[in-house]
Amino acid sequence: MSNIHPVVEKMLEGDEMTRWLKVEVIETREGFCKLQMTVRSEMANGFNIAHGGISFSLADSAIAFSANAYGRHAVSLNTSIRHLHPVMVGDTLIAEAEVKDLKHKIVNVDAFVLNQDGVKVADLQATGYRKSEQW
Repeated sequence: MSNIHPVVEKMLEGDEMTRWLKVEVIETREGFCKLQMTVRSEMANGFNIAHGGISFSLADSAIAFSANAYGRHAVSLNTSIRHLHPVMVGDTLIAEAEVKDLKHKIVNVDAFVLNQDGVKVADLQATGYRKSEQW
């Protein structure tokens, strides 16, 4: 039995960013997603640490998958991130996203990113708009 929700499988077909990150899908279901990836050298910034967009992008994918797994297209309205700890090349990142509030047109999702040592490196809050289109 696959641990990837059918909507997430469909989304992944055209998701070049998640593919470029080399994300491994750990678990997806309605309202929840857990992803994992390893930070590569081409993801480093001028300080030789991972660019903040890397942890953001990983978590953003988890947020999108958790919100869309209900079956309706959900798109981002706003996402905020707090960077809590530096991420280094070679780190393994794990992002978890969970829907906290689901309305007819609005979905609110909380997410966090941990490194391989269980240290929280970022946390995020997102609000999405749920369109009428179905997956």
